[in-house]
Amino acid sequence: MECRIGLDVGSTTAKIAVVDGRSQLIHSSYVRHHTQIYETVSALLKETASVVGEENVSLTVTGSAGMGICENTGIPFIQELIAATEVVHKCYPQVKTLIDVGGEDSKMIFFPAGRIPDIRMNGSCAGGTGAFIDQMAALLNIETAEMSRLAARHQHLYPIASRCGVFAKTDVQNLISRKIPKEDIAISVFHAVAVQCLNTLARGYGVLPEVMFIGGPFTFLPELIHAFSKALNITEKDIVHPEHPEIIPALGAALSCKEEGSVPMRLQQLLSQLSARPHQAVRHRLPPLFTSPSDWQQWQTNNRPVAVKRTALAEYSGQSCFVGIDSGSTTTKIVTLGEDNELLFGFYRNNRGQPVETVCEGLQLFKKELSVAGKTLTISRSIVTGYGEDLIKAAFGIDDGVVETIAHYAGAHHIDPGVSFILDIGGQDMKAIFIRDGAIRRIELNESCSSGCGSFIETFGKNVDLTVQEFALKACQSTAPCDLGTRCTVFMNSKVKQSLRENAPIEDIAAGLSYSVIKNALIKVLNVTNMDELGERLSVQGGVFRNPSVRRALELLSGKTVILTDIPELMGAYGAAIIAGKQFKQTLNEQFDSKVYAAQN
Repeated sequence: MECRIGLDVGSTTAKIAVVDGRSQLIHSSYVRHHTQIYETVSALLKETASVVGEENVSLTVTGSAGMGICENTGIPFIQELIAATEVVHKCYPQVKTLIDVGGEDSKMIFFPAGRIPDIRMNGSCAGGTGAFIDQMAALLNIETAEMSRLAARHQHLYPIASRCGVFAKTDVQNLISRKIPKEDIAISVFHAVAVQCLNTLARGYGVLPEVMFIGGPFTFLPELIHAFSKALNITEKDIVHPEHPEIIPALGAALSCKEEGSVPMRLQQLLSQLSARPHQAVRHRLPPLFTSPSDWQQWQTNNRPVAVKRTALAEYSGQSCFVGIDSGSTTTKIVTLGEDNELLFGFYRNNRGQPVETVCEGLQLFKKELSVAGKTLTISRSIVTGYGEDLIKAAFGIDDGVVETIAHYAGAHHIDPGVSFILDIGGQDMKAIFIRDGAIRRIELNESCSSGCGSFIETFGKNVDLTVQEFALKACQSTAPCDLGTRCTVFMNSKVKQSLRENAPIEDIAAGLSYSVIKNALIKVLNVTNMDELGERLSVQGGVFRNPSVRRALELLSGKTVILTDIPELMGAYGAAIIAGKQFKQTLNEQFDSKVYAAQN
């Protein structure tokens, strides 16, 4: 009895469905591939071998990353929406609307009576996709599956922008700082996904029951279906629940094997085809970040970060200190400087949505280190900057607040008085400061797209099970970086998937992403057409620049000297502490001058 196999390889997951001669599903599986596409597919087929035995099988592939398999092996391909339509026609003819939310895209198919299906797909923004939900779960410091369990216990709904992860993170961060229960935030995220998806895909067409929801997010997050149902004003009787909603395109591919021209063969032959795939050269390559391992080693030796002046607390002879706090949207940074601007204490933590508690944790740690050192210091002046400036200033009685860009400029100028351009790339935003003759002449902020920010690299690193540090090392080993462009994360992921289809190694993709972060900053956000606009001395800040591949990409693209300190992620707080010290000393001078004037008169 010949079995038919459908293989759906998407942007983040791989699914397999096996049907027998009566078109009955006899085996299925759903796994994340972490970009190890051929290895994952081979594992799925080997697992299937225990089910089909020595029988002949036919295979059809679908999915955004599946096309590359077909291009390399000659195995038949079917577009995933066509495959899903096949399942509806053959198994669920009562369905009038199909909604599919995937990892990086969302789709909607309308089945009007007597007409061909109306197929729509969103690939321009991650707002209505599973990746968006993953980002929000990470911000709440919970597993994605926990989102659904929390949402089931919600009490209130809050507005959240669902267009881009950056906008949404700002909204969610605001809800977290206001102590809104996670249950309410979870349902608000689901509601945002539903609104984004429906507004984008259902324009000009009514969503008619019966409705079928498919894809991993709907399968593993049942409360997401409830959010869509409320947005659509439909009830349970209007919904069709397929037995395996997560594998519908794979099932459609299996059912379509004969129509797609699949040639029956032994499963071992299919595995041989996959293992013998030809290497396909990736087009659109960029110069390597380093020409050789020795070039990389020499660069590391010659480009060590500038070490800021430090003094151990136990050795500090001063009586007072100055505190700078940078309360960001996702992280909290605290710096304590001595009377001669020496670094006495540094603190960096993810605030987990609790900025006040995190600042308190940092200050308690400073107090503990003072006790261990046997020191008692007076905080002569304190300054806060960042997203949580007003909240932290009120909560801790901080002396003053300062705009973020000014704090970053103060830190950079203290390290290098001749600095001409400052680029600060954070997890969610980017700041750029243009300086001429020691004066700020232009400031640019990017808070509308995450593609040029640290979370962009961090997210992709997680997708391939690599830390940011491991990902950076891979990039530095690349010999031919992929040119991934300068667009939205979703578009960039499409370029990444194309590179994966062409067998690009992870090193070349990592290096390409490093280039893209800088290109997004310089070209897309700042619209820099002439690198001379940057001046000759560039200062880089933010934890992203601990990644040497990003720093090197900026050097190569700008052709300028790039200065990095050994505390790039603390530079906002460092600058705030520098300002605090200057203000305190200025006040002392003014008081002294006033006393002198009074004595003379």
